Amino acid sequence: MKVAVIGATGFVGSRLVERLTAEGHQVMVFTRNALKAEQVFPKSAYPNLEIIAYDPIDSGAWQDSIAGCDGVVNLAGEAIAETRWTPERKRSLMDSRQLTTQKLVEAIAKANPKPSVLVNASAIGFYGTSETATFDETSSPGNDFLAEVCQTWEAEASKVKESGVRLVILRLGIVLGMGGALGKMLTPFKLFAGGPIGSGNQWFSWIHREDLVSLILRALTRPQMEGVFNATAPKPVRMAEMATALGQVLSRPSWLPVPSFALEAMLGDGAKVVLEGQEVLPKKTLADGFEYQYPIIKPALEEILS
Repeated sequence: MKVAVIGATGFVGSRLVERLTAEGHQVMVFTRNALKAEQVFPKSAYPNLEIIAYDPIDSGAWQDSIAGCDGVVNLAGEAIAETRWTPERKRSLMDSRQLTTQKLVEAIAKANPKPSVLVNASAIGFYGTSETATFDETSSPGNDFLAEVCQTWEAEASKVKESGVRLVILRLGIVLGMGGALGKMLTPFKLFAGGPIGSGNQWFSWIHREDLVSLILRALTRPQMEGVFNATAPKPVRMAEMATALGQVLSRPSWLPVPSFALEAMLGDGAKVVLEGQEVLPKKTLADGFEYQYPIIKPALEEILS
């Protein structure tokens, strides 16, 4: 199988490429930074990998490379909770998803032959936030900024169906692995200053990175899989439970909360991502027969941190 991956050098994409190449597939990495991609994927270790520089905003020769691919995985998008949400930052967060996906769908429409499937990332921010509601794939969208981003992102991806290409949209929860969001939580725990972020009552809908990559691979190869699927573990937890489990795995205390105002001072509106959550269940994912390797938070953390 020949697979194009956009966002391949990121936390999820890099592991996906490792799994694809280990299974003998040919991978085309589309990247804005070819030098970085060459460092992440050295030719000696990835002989079946081709690196293609592209501009996510403009059309170009890179679009011709989509022809002949069996599948495309779109993981592109700037990190949500890294800096304050200034108007410029909000525009960048939207454009990195909307415009990249738009150009990608245009490339697929022009391709001959066309790929058979587009697996496009989205996020559980689609549903908005709540401490009381439970969401699944049939739930209505929220009305905040992240929900707007996700709806716009998914709308652009949905246009690929006009080309007769199967579409799978994965709404990602918080992805846990060595690095990413978990990596940022480890330092205070290791300094014996760990604890829940904010009230601790907000929901933490998560997924182990290996399960997410397995779900992407399933989406690429299972023709019956189509539409929206929640990429979250079947047992979401409250933030306080997450902190307790992390403290137990690290043999560290987990009683010292990170106050909301401290996070808001650093990230502004971006703090919503961790201070407010949503309980998201992967009902359609489970109904499709996907089997999670890490469905429960503490064993998942033990595997990651062992």
